[in-house]
Amino acid sequence: MPLTLYMDQHVPRAITVGLRMRGVDVLTAQEDGRSEATDPELLDRATALQRVLFTQDDDLLTEAVKRQQAGVPFRSVAYAHQLRVSIGECIQGLEYIAQAGTETDAVQHVFFLPF
Repeated sequence: MPLTLYMDQHVPRAITVGLRMRGVDVLTAQEDGRSEATDPELLDRATALQRVLFTQDDDLLTEAVKRQQAGVPFRSVAYAHQLRVSIGECIQGLEYIAQAGTETDAVQHVFFLPF
């Protein structure tokens, strides 16, 4: 069963559109009414919805790593640097996570794109 994705509020729309064109189930923070959510709130929301969270925000990445080190359960996070990873690389990596990832991959992991 494919994994589903949750995009933080700073992800370029082109990434979401590209993933949807490939049949990936994506929900954005804006669509979910979470445009103003803090990083911990976004991570909690993605966990509640059982969606892997994609971000390009270093602070959100830091929050995920803190939880990982403390053993606090959370849904996995995929991260790509804003300036060093292209939109195409983001789409390709996220599609791979969604299509090939397992439920085990979706819990308490931090993925760095590109692979």
